[in-house]
Amino acid sequence: MAATMRAQRFRKATGEWAIEDVPIPEPGPGEVLIEVAYCGICHSDLSLIDGVFGGLGIPEVVTQGHEAAGTIAAVGPGVVGWSEGDRVIPAAGRADGTCANCRRGDFAHCIGIQLMAFAYDGAWAQYTVANALGLTRVPDSVPLEQAALLADAVATPFGAVVHTGQVRIGEAVGVWGVGGVGTHVVQLARLVGAHPIIAFDIDDGVRRRALELGADLAFDPREADVAAQVAAATNGHLLDVAFDAVGLKSTFEQGIELLTPGGRLVGVGMSGQEVSLGTTTAFNLSRKQVLGHLGYQNTDIATLVELVAAGRLDLSRSVSGVVSLEDLGEGIRRLHERDGNPIRILVRP
Repeated sequence: MAATMRAQRFRKATGEWAIEDVPIPEPGPGEVLIEVAYCGICHSDLSLIDGVFGGLGIPEVVTQGHEAAGTIAAVGPGVVGWSEGDRVIPAAGRADGTCANCRRGDFAHCIGIQLMAFAYDGAWAQYTVANALGLTRVPDSVPLEQAALLADAVATPFGAVVHTGQVRIGEAVGVWGVGGVGTHVVQLARLVGAHPIIAFDIDDGVRRRALELGADLAFDPREADVAAQVAAATNGHLLDVAFDAVGLKSTFEQGIELLTPGGRLVGVGMSGQEVSLGTTTAFNLSRKQVLGHLGYQNTDIATLVELVAAGRLDLSRSVSGVVSLEDLGEGIRRLHERDGNPIRILVRP
């Protein structure tokens, strides 16, 4: 193995990034070295580059990319159950191991969770190091380009639908923003039996795609009579669960507005915009719930791998393009400009 590799490096002080030659990292105790096959470009990655996310907790220089899949190239001391050549998905975060929840073994609810590509080096590189305890095995029947999506673009929607939103059979669901995350919210809501599923997006092409992937209806949220359309589609009931995969003030507040009394809004998309819940009197009388969502449980990825392998979850249309690591800038441009309305652009080192 060579001593160096190509990797993207983001500099917090300037907000600039470049592809550079850096030493190949060595796996420490309990860690593995993964040769990256594919890694997704996520909007949260762009938010760091664009300065939307602050620099708190971010190293001065970091490699981005947190939706990865590849093969184990080396195992560190003390690793059991994994071997070189195994096809794996690394978790997109790791518990700090020191907070109150971690000390009692509740790693899934770590207070100081460290996010891959934000707190430590990610996978826009030829190799990345990961904790062996967070790995998920990928069977040969699941393409690695689809497996790479599972570590965020699919697992985060899964967590939002199943854990945070707790969508039940027959519940009316709305999804704002049918891009890389919203697309999979639609598919997973359908998988758990939601009905009807209504997609909201300002782009005609995106709305058509949402219908093809499982939405029952698709509306332009800017239409003056959109509330009446939702009421008609749900026999006046409105929505039981609204998923805001955009994170803007307009989408967040429209989602709350279109909830039935006692309904739940799940915030998945993120921005720097502030939102309002209105008066406490009106909000409390409505009995509506607003739930923030981030991430997933590592066991969710294993569940998703099984669903893809069994043909129950089709991700064949979720990869809308692949760029080389050297052409990372082109992939970022496409996602920024919604060139071709990409669901997910992947980087291939």
